[in-house]
Amino acid sequence: LPKTDGPEDIAEVERAVEAAEKRFKREPGSVKLIAAIETARGILAVKEIASASPRLIAIAIGAEDFVTDMHTSRSADGVELLTARSLLVMAARAAGIMALDTVYSSLGDEEGFIRELRLAKQLGFDGKSVIHPSQIALTHAVFMPSADELAKARRIVAAAAEAEAKGSGVVALDGKMIDKPIVERALRALALAGEASS
Repeated sequence: LPKTDGPEDIAEVERAVEAAEKRFKREPGSVKLIAAIETARGILAVKEIASASPRLIAIAIGAEDFVTDMHTSRSADGVELLTARSLLVMAARAAGIMALDTVYSSLGDEEGFIRELRLAKQLGFDGKSVIHPSQIALTHAVFMPSADELAKARRIVAAAAEAEAKGSGVVALDGKMIDKPIVERALRALALAGEASS
């Protein structure tokens, strides 16, 4: 849903989708939505937008329209998007939905694209919108856990399971304390890679 400025935009589309589901005999609620936030107004309402409908599975930032609305332009470091990106990710997390980063439109700049992918991952995005098939493999490579990250995640989960089996609330690995958030991140990495947790 482009140019989503508030929860009322979601409600309007939801009514139309409900009617279409009935008309075409689709299961109620089977059509899902992704809202693109592309204006200052939308960013300021992103918390309400993110929780506006159970159909909403993700929110995404649309940078080109957003920076135009902000009377600025895109830069190599993306500083003009930092606040908007952060607010969008926080709203998605609070609503329990995915956050998708904006497209990278400089197709010939692979180094810049990788830099932006890494920034998006570090900010907490679940993925990135792409505008060309050549961007898909790089996006997967950055957002999927590496072999080293998966090996570490397995060790963390195993250490936590061992401590729990011994009745110990303290988990240590390689001389570092492992607390619940670290175990949760390890489990999330394994789930993303399709590894079932025990």
